[in-house]
Amino acid sequence: MLSTIKSFSVGYNPINQNNIFTSGDCIAGQITLELAKECEIYSLCVKLKGKAEVSWVEPDGKKSKTYHAKEKYFSIKQVIIEESKGSINSKGCHVYPFTFQIPAQDLPSSFQDTYGKIVYTLEANLSRSMRADSKAKTQFTIRHNERLYSDPSLMSRQQDITEKKLKLFSSGTVSMDANIERTGFHQGEGIKVVASINNKSSRDIKPKYMLYMKISYFAKGKRKLDRKKILKEMGDPIPPSADQTVTRVITIPPDMCVSILNCDILRVEYRLKVYLDVKYAVDPEIKFPVVILPALQGPDGDIPGGTSFLQNPPASGPFATPPPYEAYGMYPVLKDSTEKL
Repeated sequence: MLSTIKSFSVGYNPINQNNIFTSGDCIAGQITLELAKECEIYSLCVKLKGKAEVSWVEPDGKKSKTYHAKEKYFSIKQVIIEESKGSINSKGCHVYPFTFQIPAQDLPSSFQDTYGKIVYTLEANLSRSMRADSKAKTQFTIRHNERLYSDPSLMSRQQDITEKKLKLFSSGTVSMDANIERTGFHQGEGIKVVASINNKSSRDIKPKYMLYMKISYFAKGKRKLDRKKILKEMGDPIPPSADQTVTRVITIPPDMCVSILNCDILRVEYRLKVYLDVKYAVDPEIKFPVVILPALQGPDGDIPGGTSFLQNPPASGPFATPPPYEAYGMYPVLKDSTEKL
């Protein structure tokens, strides 16, 4: 038997070359309905929705326990065909345009990974008498755009010192005084690392650099931490009894996810680890917290280089304050020199 509805879909018009939205933007789209024959529609509506959700399972004795949390940002409904009026539609293709304004609140960037997601969707629903509803759904991308100069902490220079006394198969000491020029960096930008290294040991040492991501998921008073290495680089060896100042520029991948610090149940952070590779010893290391911001805008208002991240500044809203690190005992401090990747 031929189905009355041949296709039913919802879509939207890109706002810029990178197809990225931010809070306060207008999003225009259309519902497309293709009918094989005349059909009576009881109602037709579309919703604009935004939410964050996390879920993971942990062993609990002989059983397992699921940790789940959800955070709803908005749900806005627009009625295309009212229930009380209905509509008789002829065979063929019918297009129903709509426009929403994304709420001007402090929305976190779109994100999706193993144990959680932040998603923004358009969902269309078509009702007919004595029939199951037809549904269509599509996702669109939002990026939170924090300005580099909007927060003084993002411009703060960072510096730290580490020293290690060697034993067993090596002797002497090695030390490092390292700094980076600030805390906030844009996608595609270089992080300039300057390290003064004093090798008073009996072996060569090599400076190494690692940029990695920390994803934290929060539910029911618990925290799940997932770490991912982004890149790793190595400098030239420094011989014994040498004192050198080395400079290295670590380039942030242009398509890397921006930091997410304004969601109560999901947090994306970055660390730049600078360490000395010492044979037969624990490597002395320094870790700098780094905030990754969206790439800078091009002259046409789009992000150069084809990366898919936001441009416009956010507005204030109810989700502006992330959970304090003191809220749970298992939270790390922002500068933790003992955590291991």
